[in-house]
Amino acid sequence: MVRISNHKLLKILMKNSRTPFLKIARMLGVSETAVRKRVKKLQEAGVIRRFTIEVDPKKVGFEVIALIGMDTKPEHYLSTLGKLKGMEEIVSLYSSSGDHMILMECWFKNSGELAEFCKRLEAMEGVTRICPAIILEKIK
Repeated sequence: MVRISNHKLLKILMKNSRTPFLKIARMLGVSETAVRKRVKKLQEAGVIRRFTIEVDPKKVGFEVIALIGMDTKPEHYLSTLGKLKGMEEIVSLYSSSGDHMILMECWFKNSGELAEFCKRLEAMEGVTRICPAIILEKIK
């Protein structure tokens, strides 16, 4: 009996979540049924939370992609996260350790929109620092 490596299966799905189960089965040397059952188990266990797509922001009109680090006063941290969750410009939002308390990936049509967004962030109560970094190219 050949066992499926969760790591190999997940890497295939992370690269392209639309890869047919039959193709995955051939790649892993197992049956399609084995792949289907393993994916179902991984979903039920919460390992696979959802299947999604990766978009090229520039092809849909977003010329400026930025990672923005933000720090807040501790007493404003949770309320700030709540406000950020509702902001349309933010594609991904993370709580983090290290240089910044909050990290966000944002898409903008131009640098003017980025500048205006940073001003809005700076005006939020409790915000102590905003550090934007423009992404030049996605490598991997």
